[in-house]
Amino acid sequence: MKTLNEDLKSGQFKQVYLLCGEEGYLKKQYKNRFVKTMLPEGDTMNYSYYEGKNTPVKEAIDLAETLPFFAERRLIVFENTGFFKTAAGADLADYIKDMPETTCFIFVEEEIDKRNKLYKAVKSKGYIAELSTQDAGTLKRWVAGLVRKEQKQISESVIVYFLDKVGTDMENIQGELEKVFCYALERDTITKEDIDAVCVTQITNHIFEMVDAVAAGNQQKALDLYYELLALKEPPMRILFLLVRQYRMLFHVKALANQGYGRKEIASKAGLHPFVAGKNMEQAKRFKMGQLRRVMEEGAQLEQDVKTGLLTDNLAVELFIVKQSER
Repeated sequence: MKTLNEDLKSGQFKQVYLLCGEEGYLKKQYKNRFVKTMLPEGDTMNYSYYEGKNTPVKEAIDLAETLPFFAERRLIVFENTGFFKTAAGADLADYIKDMPETTCFIFVEEEIDKRNKLYKAVKSKGYIAELSTQDAGTLKRWVAGLVRKEQKQISESVIVYFLDKVGTDMENIQGELEKVFCYALERDTITKEDIDAVCVTQITNHIFEMVDAVAAGNQQKALDLYYELLALKEPPMRILFLLVRQYRMLFHVKALANQGYGRKEIASKAGLHPFVAGKNMEQAKRFKMGQLRRVMEEGAQLEQDVKTGLLTDNLAVELFIVKQSER
């Protein structure tokens, strides 16, 4: 991100940029900033946008060959074309090597293959920014900064509580934070009560709380959380699937921790955000490996019982929660 920020500040742009990675919010923000900075406001003559896997490559190349209309550059943005996963962008890869100095490309992609011909061409000609999910420290600082801009205050413990509730997706964080700002409009300090009043708990965090309640033997809380999900129209079998998946994740995390891996390594190997990995590591301490293995087996058996008509889906999940919380 440092290179992107430096280019935006200096106005010295590469001819080609590829914005990729897991964090959609950052890709969107940088794409919009580049469009705004590279072209005069309202310049639609020199800006073109293509999206999707049916992007016409020949048409885009013909457009790239056209001199900008009373401007310094022509900018073409390609988004989620799949060109970096298939051979469909091979012609663009060849074209980029000798493209006119007055034309700039920005690619925004969800999935890439670093062996891809276009990827290698962009790497040679321009700059590739991998915008991955941010760590817990970065997210906390970002939230604190957004709160300060609103001239409000929030403690670190409340920020952690907020992130626990809404998850680590930056676009969702911003949306939920805007709701909090509106709710606490007349007050200077944001509290846990404000967050509980207006923020939507992500289902994965809801499941995490259910497993926590089960681990603590708090059967009533676990059931209450289950009934809340039912009220939100979540199907019982999806809830059971997510519960078993959480136990499976705890099994994986605990196994890695037992092998001596730290949080960052566990996050990488388990495919988790570091913030989420830390939470799972703490939760996993409350279970033994054998217990986690049994829970996964019992979850699979209950799913089979539902499929064969021995149990209703709602009863199966209730039995699962009751049995696990009695241990």
